[in-house]
Amino acid sequence: MSNGQWVSSSMPYLTPRRPGSTDAWTAETTVANRRGSQRILHAGEAPAPPVVAELLGLSEGAPVVVRRRMMLLDGVPNELTDTYYPVAIARGTRLAETARIRGGAVTLLAELGHVGTTVREDVTARMPSAEERSVLETAADEPVLQLTRLTLDSRGRPVQVDLMTMPAHRQRLHYEIAIG
Repeated sequence: MSNGQWVSSSMPYLTPRRPGSTDAWTAETTVANRRGSQRILHAGEAPAPPVVAELLGLSEGAPVVVRRRMMLLDGVPNELTDTYYPVAIARGTRLAETARIRGGAVTLLAELGHVGTTVREDVTARMPSAEERSVLETAADEPVLQLTRLTLDSRGRPVQVDLMTMPAHRQRLHYEIAIG
C-alpha cells in the first residue's frame, strides 16, 4: 500500500480456496492489517446487460444470476462489484442467494465443477454515474476505474463476468504474470 491507496492483485480472486478458508477479500485485507468487509446488496436473477450478454455469449436481456456487493475497506466503500453467472451454472445455488459464501464464489464454482482456467481483464477509467458516486461516496469530479473480468473454463466456456467499479484515487491494481 502507498499514499493511502489500496493495492490489489487479481490472482487470489481467481483461485478456489481451501475448505474452511475465508474469502479472498477478507484474507487479503487481513494480511495488509486492514479491515475488509462486504455487503451483499442483491442476489438473484436479472436480465443480462449488453456487455454481460456479449461476454457470456447470450442475447441481450437473457436471464443471468447476479450478485451485487459493496466492498468496504476500514468501513469506507472501496469497490462496487456486480458478478454475473449463466443461469445454467448458478440457478438454485448459493450464488443466487444473499448469504455470504464461505471461501467465496470461486470456491463454490469449483465445488459445482466450474473451474476458471483463463481470465481476461479490461480496465478503463471513466466518470461515475450519480448512483455510483453516491454509493462509493466520491466527489463529482473524481473518476472511477471499471475493471471487467471474464472467467472461462478449460473448454473456453464463460462461467463468470465481474464488473467492478472503484474510486480511482483509492486504488492501485497490481498484476504479476508468469511467462512460460
